Amino acid sequence: MAKYGKKAQETVHEVMDKFKKGELKSGGSGKKVTDRKQAVAIGLSEAREKGAKVPEPPKKK
Repeated sequence: MAKYGKKAQETVHEVMDKFKKGELKSGGSGKKVTDRKQAVAIGLSEAREKGAKVPEPPKKK
Protein backbone atom coordinates (compact mmCIF):
# COMPACT_ATOMS: atom_id res chain seq x y z
CA MET A 1 0.00 0.00 0.00
CA ALA A 2 1.20 3.52 -0.77
CA LYS A 3 2.79 5.45 2.08
CA TYR A 4 1.77 8.88 0.75
CA GLY A 5 -1.45 9.82 -1.02
CA LYS A 6 -1.68 11.51 -4.42
CA LYS A 7 -2.62 14.89 -2.88
CA ALA A 8 0.39 14.72 -0.58
CA GLN A 9 2.68 14.09 -3.55
CA GLU A 10 1.21 17.05 -5.43
CA THR A 11 1.64 19.35 -2.41
CA VAL A 12 5.29 18.34 -1.95
CA HIS A 13 5.86 18.82 -5.69
CA GLU A 14 4.46 22.37 -5.53
CA VAL A 15 6.63 23.22 -2.51
CA MET A 16 9.74 21.83 -4.19
CA ASP A 17 9.06 24.01 -7.25
CA LYS A 18 8.98 27.06 -4.96
CA PHE A 19 12.19 25.86 -3.30
CA LYS A 20 13.98 25.48 -6.64
CA LYS A 21 12.92 29.00 -7.68
CA GLY A 22 14.16 30.37 -4.34
CA GLU A 23 10.71 31.56 -3.25
CA LEU A 24 10.14 29.20 -0.31
CA LYS A 25 10.20 30.85 3.12
CA SER A 26 10.20 29.16 6.52
CA GLY A 27 7.12 29.62 8.66
CA GLY A 28 8.58 30.98 11.90
CA SER A 29 11.33 33.37 10.90
CA GLY A 30 10.32 33.99 7.29
CA LYS A 31 13.87 33.31 6.06
CA LYS A 32 14.54 31.69 2.69
CA VAL A 33 14.77 27.90 2.89
CA THR A 34 18.14 26.59 1.62
CA ASP A 35 17.96 22.94 2.74
CA ARG A 36 16.25 20.37 0.50
CA LYS A 37 15.19 18.18 3.44
CA GLN A 38 13.59 21.17 5.17
CA ALA A 39 11.66 21.93 1.97
CA VAL A 40 10.29 18.38 1.87
CA ALA A 41 9.33 18.61 5.55
CA ILE A 42 7.43 21.85 4.87
CA GLY A 43 5.63 20.17 1.97
CA LEU A 44 4.59 17.18 4.10
CA SER A 45 3.44 19.50 6.88
CA GLU A 46 1.27 21.48 4.45
CA ALA A 47 -0.15 18.23 3.06
CA ARG A 48 -1.08 17.11 6.60
CA GLU A 49 -2.88 20.41 7.17
CA LYS A 50 -4.87 19.87 3.96
CA GLY A 51 -5.90 16.41 5.19
CA ALA A 52 -3.87 14.37 2.72
CA LYS A 53 -2.73 10.82 3.48
CA VAL A 54 0.64 11.34 5.20
CA PRO A 55 2.09 9.32 8.10
CA GLU A 56 2.55 11.12 11.41
CA PRO A 57 5.99 12.69 11.94
CA PRO A 58 8.38 10.64 14.08
CA LYS A 59 8.16 11.28 17.81
CA LYS A 60 11.13 12.94 19.49
CA LYS A 61 12.55 11.08 22.47
